[in-house]
Amino acid sequence: MNSILFKKFKESFLSVLPITAVIIALNFILPDRMPAEQFVSFLIGAALLIIGMALYSLGSDTALAPIGETIGNRVTGTKNVFTILLVGFIIGVIVTVAEPDLLVLGGQLGDIKWILITTISLGVGVFLMIALARIFKKVNLNIILAILYGLTFILAIFVDDKYIALSFDSGGVTTGPITVPFIMALGVGVAGVLGGKEQKDNAFGVVAICSVGPIFTVLLLCLIFRPEIATDVEHVVIDGFSSLPPFIGVNLLECAKEVAIAILPVSAFFLLFNFIFVRLPSQRLVRILVGLVYTYVGLTLFLTGVNVGFMSTGLSLGQRLASLGNNRILVFVAAAIGSLMVLAEPAVHVLAKQVENISDGALKSSVIIIILCVSMIVAVGLSMLRLVLNISIWYFIVPGYVIAITLSFIVPKVYSSIAFDSGGVASGPMATMFMLPLAIGAATVVGGEGSVLFNAYGLIAFIALVPIITIQTLGVYAKIKAGRKLVIPKALLELFEGDVIELDSRR
Repeated sequence: MNSILFKKFKESFLSVLPITAVIIALNFILPDRMPAEQFVSFLIGAALLIIGMALYSLGSDTALAPIGETIGNRVTGTKNVFTILLVGFIIGVIVTVAEPDLLVLGGQLGDIKWILITTISLGVGVFLMIALARIFKKVNLNIILAILYGLTFILAIFVDDKYIALSFDSGGVTTGPITVPFIMALGVGVAGVLGGKEQKDNAFGVVAICSVGPIFTVLLLCLIFRPEIATDVEHVVIDGFSSLPPFIGVNLLECAKEVAIAILPVSAFFLLFNFIFVRLPSQRLVRILVGLVYTYVGLTLFLTGVNVGFMSTGLSLGQRLASLGNNRILVFVAAAIGSLMVLAEPAVHVLAKQVENISDGALKSSVIIIILCVSMIVAVGLSMLRLVLNISIWYFIVPGYVIAITLSFIVPKVYSSIAFDSGGVASGPMATMFMLPLAIGAATVVGGEGSVLFNAYGLIAFIALVPIITIQTLGVYAKIKAGRKLVIPKALLELFEGDVIELDSRR
């Protein structure tokens, strides 16, 4: 165990070091440097991030993934569709309510926090049922995604523009460090029991479908109730070094409370499920419980590190970059930071390893991570360009998803499934707690407080969308290299037949 833990610490250190080094360098290069106590707080946050990520990664391997696979194997073994879907709905709701990314995003939106969390959780629960039903019935993922995104965009046409960016962001924040390993492992477990030649293809795609659910339900919420949404992010100012320990202590206790809310429902459901249906050997059960402790401590330290070191720093950095008066610097620097940010996302490494395992080493985890880094340069760069030019998000997400869905009908299934899952996991805690505050800080300088909801939000949607296109483009290259002709299936052409839906030109 010690050798494994050391390896996790090494991986975590190498992941967090690049973005930490860049932020330190920018602090000394840009005008208006951070106060000394805030800079020390950032360094402490980076250290907590490294420790927390290492412990979380170990906990994910020994607890979250085995729990998902155990439940998936046992439930699917019943061959009872109703039982599979019911358990899927329950799991989708409880792991999403517990998702730290969602708690953080909700906390930035004022009184709507718990309404938003409940709405998103129900969306994930319902769409996880759809994802499991797809595996059970062996329906092609690209057809399901085309239908779901088609319905989502039709609904979005009738929703006020100010809610569009936030709605699409909601799909990204739900696929974080709690949700991804759990529901991916559940999908792997279900696909493993069903077997068949399409087992590997069916193992992916669960995260992709679950990412659509929150977009749809938040759009529905905004269409019906038109809620008031706060857009301010508190810029914490540390008043001297003497206030630093209490500041970190308060955040540590708050994060411990939030992670307890995250872990306890999942743990209780697993223990009850194990007692009634599975009865795992005591040694394996103890290993999972120890893994849950690692997960709890790791996530607590990780979120504390982000809160005390990265969120306020992101807001400040965004304001400082935008205040330079050169929008090109803002776009390029933010894009570079985004490429390093993805290395510090815990769920990215979980996905990359599962991709390598499922593909029998054909797709190396290092290749997936490199592709995601390149994708983040494009995603964050486009998002910041939209922010400074005040361009509607419609001009990006509509053609973006048309390209993504079209490619899904052309590339090998495994590339399409991995691509849509990768888009979900790239938009994790660092995107919500650092990159989004950076965009908010920049938006307040470029366009004022009123532009935040329209222009700063939507960043996470870009981070979720671009990897889908990038990885599927890799699939096109692989198909051409293998000497196979690209053919547009008849099913794809039929999707675009019939009436044309025109968007409002003002959007």
